[in-house]
Parts: sequence; structure tokens; C-alpha cells
Amino acid sequence: MTTESDRYFGELTDALRTTGVPEEQIAATVEDLRGHLAGTGTRPEEEFGPAAAFAAQLGGLAPLPGEPDGKAESWTWTADLFNDRRMLTVHGDQGWEVESLDSLGRFVCRRSATATLRWEYRREVIGARRRVKVLAELEPEGWELCGEWLVYGYFKRPRAATAGPAGALEARPAAPHRWLFLSRRGKVALAVWAVIVGGAMAMCFIGTLGMGGLAITVALASMFSALFTSHLETTKGRVDQDRSKSS
Repeated sequence: MTTESDRYFGELTDALRTTGVPEEQIAATVEDLRGHLAGTGTRPEEEFGPAAAFAAQLGGLAPLPGEPDGKAESWTWTADLFNDRRMLTVHGDQGWEVESLDSLGRFVCRRSATATLRWEYRREVIGARRRVKVLAELEPEGWELCGEWLVYGYFKRPRAATAGPAGALEARPAAPHRWLFLSRRGKVALAVWAVIVGGAMAMCFIGTLGMGGLAITVALASMFSALFTSHLETTKGRVDQDRSKSS
């Protein structure tokens, strides 16, 4: 098994190298695939297909962050905590790789013009007590931390690491025109926030509330909105988990 595996990944490495994939990216891809293979116990060709054909599908891997690529697309978008995982799945299937989360909590993505790789994502609570544990559990499975917001950490990995050839992107849809994806509960929370902030601005305009009071009101409204949204999502997750256990 070891000899066959080494021969297969040797052929895959050579094939990827001929397509121009960077060496560090080849090494990371092979390492992820080896880890997946070790977990399944299957033979490499049974799991991924012929090395040459598999390399042709992986040959359009998006360049590493920071690597020059004038043809790469960039796109920044955001969603509330009720909708982020669903939209990450949708956009990951379209080849969008999350590079980071900016200071506003938006997903900063890129996609190579030759990308043929789909991405999968997951979100975990990584507070101070859980961070080391979560990273220790997910990193060996090929998950990479790509951004943090509040107490949440977002992880990514190429879908080919688990889906084999099915993880390749067959078509590259156009970049979405939208950048905001809100759920119904997210829209309600935003509306409540807008009412509070709008009222504070009106009071500031007529002189009832000073600029300092306005700033404090906006900050408190934003903080409580984020905390309340996080609480609702955590409660929903527990309910879903209890339902799955009882079913």
C-alpha cells in the first residue's frame, strides 16, 4: 500500500508540476490527499482516479494568497450568522476561496481565472478555552483557519481533499453582483438597529442628545445586536443538535 501510494503521489506531483502549480501548493495538496487517504484506508487510484486525469482537474488551483495573478477575481461579501454557512457553501462550490475576514466582518475572497477547485467551509466557536482544542482537531484533517469574527472561527479546505475528482469545479459562474446576504432574522435585527440608531440621530439633530451620546448609542446598539444575534444562533444550534440526537 505504501509503495503504491508513493508511486501514485509521485506521478500526481510530476503532473501538477508540469501544469505550473507552485511547489509549495503541490506539497500542501499532496499532504491533504495523503491525510484523507489514511483516514479512508482506500487505494489512491480507487479514491481519486488515474493520477494524470486527477492532476488535470487540480491543475487550476488558485494561487496562494499574495501570489501575483493579474487575472484573479476579487470579491468581498458578508452575511449574518444565520446565513453565513449556507452562503459559504454556495460560493465555495463556485470556486471562491476566502482569504480573510476584514475589520467589518466581511469575507474577502479571490478566484483564479483558471480555477478548477471548489472549497468547503465550516464555522466553529474558538473562544480562549476552545481555540487550541479546535485547531488540534481540525488541522490534521486539512482545515485551515481563514478568518475570525466575534467568538467564531472560519475554516476552509479544498473539497478535493474529501470528494476526490468530484471536488473539481466544472464551470466558473460570474461573480455575484450582491455583497449582502441576510436571513429573515438578520433583516429583523438590522431593522431594529436602524430604528434605534435613527432615533438617536434624530435626538442629536434636535439637540436632545449630543454627539457623544450618539456615538455611545450607536456603539451599544451595535454591540447588543451582535451579542443577541450570536445568542440566537447558539440557541438554534443547540436545538438542532438536540433534535438530531432524539431522531
